[in-house]
Amino acid sequence: MKKYGKLLSILLAVMMLAGLLAACGGGTATTAAPTTKAAETKKTEAEKTEAEKTEAEKTEAEKTEAEKTEAEKTEAPKTEAPETEAPETEAEETDAPELEGDDPDQLPRKETLYYNGRQWGPVNSMNPLSNSHNLNMFFEESSLTTLLFYESLYMFNQNDGKLYPLLADGDYTEEDGVYTIKLKEAARWSDGEPLTAEDVVFTYEVNEMCSTSQAVAMKYISKIEALDEKTVQITADKDNYNPLKILEYFPQMHIYPKHQLGALVDSYNGDIEAIKNDYNEDAIGSGPYKPYHFDNTKIVFIRDDNYWGQDESMWGKLPAPKYIAHNIFSDNNAGSVAFQQGEVDMAQQFMPQVWKMWEDGLPVSTYLDEPPYYIGAQMPSAGFNVTRPGLDNATVRRALAMAIDYDQIGEAAMSGYTLPMVPALITRAEPEMAMVDLEALKPLQWTGKQIDEANALLDDAGIVDTDGDGIREVAGVNLVFQVECPAGWTDWNAALEIVAAAGKAIGMDLSTYFPERTVYYDDIQTGNYDIAMMSYASASPINPWLRSYQTLYSDGGANVDAERVFTNYSRYSNERVDELIDLIPTETDEDKLIEYYTELNEIYLTEVPTIPLMYRPSSFHTVNESVWTNFPEANDGRNIPPNILAQGYSIAGLYDLELVDP
Repeated sequence: MKKYGKLLSILLAVMMLAGLLAACGGGTATTAAPTTKAAETKKTEAEKTEAEKTEAEKTEAEKTEAEKTEAEKTEAPKTEAPETEAPETEAEETDAPELEGDDPDQLPRKETLYYNGRQWGPVNSMNPLSNSHNLNMFFEESSLTTLLFYESLYMFNQNDGKLYPLLADGDYTEEDGVYTIKLKEAARWSDGEPLTAEDVVFTYEVNEMCSTSQAVAMKYISKIEALDEKTVQITADKDNYNPLKILEYFPQMHIYPKHQLGALVDSYNGDIEAIKNDYNEDAIGSGPYKPYHFDNTKIVFIRDDNYWGQDESMWGKLPAPKYIAHNIFSDNNAGSVAFQQGEVDMAQQFMPQVWKMWEDGLPVSTYLDEPPYYIGAQMPSAGFNVTRPGLDNATVRRALAMAIDYDQIGEAAMSGYTLPMVPALITRAEPEMAMVDLEALKPLQWTGKQIDEANALLDDAGIVDTDGDGIREVAGVNLVFQVECPAGWTDWNAALEIVAAAGKAIGMDLSTYFPERTVYYDDIQTGNYDIAMMSYASASPINPWLRSYQTLYSDGGANVDAERVFTNYSRYSNERVDELIDLIPTETDEDKLIEYYTELNEIYLTEVPTIPLMYRPSSFHTVNESVWTNFPEANDGRNIPPNILAQGYSIAGLYDLELVDP
């Protein structure tokens, strides 16, 4: 819990003077909720973005969830968000199981941790093989896999880029593309059955059989075998060898129970659609929580007090909250109001000017005490269709990159939740920066708002206005283009308005175009666009390679003329770039890797197929400490990342939570 600062001291002094504290033992609850940052916040940070903020109508959570989901389907995240629909006014019960316990409509507040921003509609299924379960709180699979119900072999920690064992018993070993993983002896399913190597093999086979989104990762795996009850052996595909993609599999894949889900699969005699459509009401997991209640207004999970993870080989205890609940809010505003009223403890949604909450005396905290308040893990960018006349010219692309006001994007579109842009195919995360010679890149990097320099660059290249209409031409083509992203994503809309203004300042006629999301998807996948906002690769143990692959890899030019693409929407092609991206996964010499990544970024900054516009968190980790406290925060010595105590290693934070008023 963050220090309360001067405000709390003043409150306590007043209360003492009033005689309200009978003793100094510290066990008495006060009437005022403590603030965590109010006294420390500088006014200038709050004022600099005043009146410029654009309130997001579609949540960042929606965008992030959609990007991760599509990444697993296609190896390139789209930027699509699922539709946000208001819940029905009357709760309509599903087939979800009701377990014994408290009334789900009146859960004990001091035993319940409430979330927002993770669930935007009622649950359709408990079946992890389904294409439409819509249970993001418990079924999301990515490098930051949700681990509350099903668990993975390892947990990814975006703070240090490392994998931490969960179901696995220690580190894996590798020899000649064969990986061996031991499983923890204590690992059990919620029905008491042991979790074994056969479950890991079954998970691989059933995903492949059902062609799930995870099946894409399996093309890099030749086979998975159970050597004994607790030993798994994974053999890489030697013809498609990519150890980075194998590494990505370990924290990403939920492990499923063969004895339960396998029986369901067998009951349908190979009917894949029937398998996927089964609700799976008897679902069991290995994680610390299990289903309790679902309806159209809320989802609730209850702690499994027999959870194997309380064994000394894992956490050594149970997580603090008995219940985890998520009301289904109609939109961002409804979720924000509930959060400010203390009805939500952990928010994973975009809320502009978050600092005003603690300035107003609310006990609200973010992972970082100071701007940008969140940890940037991805880079939404303006991507060029480099096959379009005019935009096929790298000088035009670079001039626009130089002219954009990135500070204004950070303040007006992102509410200050981004660090200053330093253009490259890396975020500001230490593990990524360590992979590149940053000094070598400086001569190629732009700083933004360089209008005079951008105009001079175009003039020197002979890209000038020859007919006096105010618009420059290249090879006889006027620089007239649309900049595109989905309607309603107002933070992205605002960013592209700033991009369009930069274009006009250097003789380009850029107009914004905000179609429905389905049209936008189709446009970027089929190449029916000029310039479009797009986002690749969030937090991952294989970045910056994955982001480089998704942004630049052309597969020898094969995707340039393809009818539809799911990576490299710019349809950029460069033989040396493809060669570098192919070389990196199998290179073990660290100096050589730095050399490769640096060269890759030098080409990127010269060719400019995309322009990074902002750093965005993989999760908006914002907490209200009215009920629960001791949430993870930066530099608190615990190294727990800001992924809302559910994804990857952030789940460790559930075991440290304490009640404000026990």
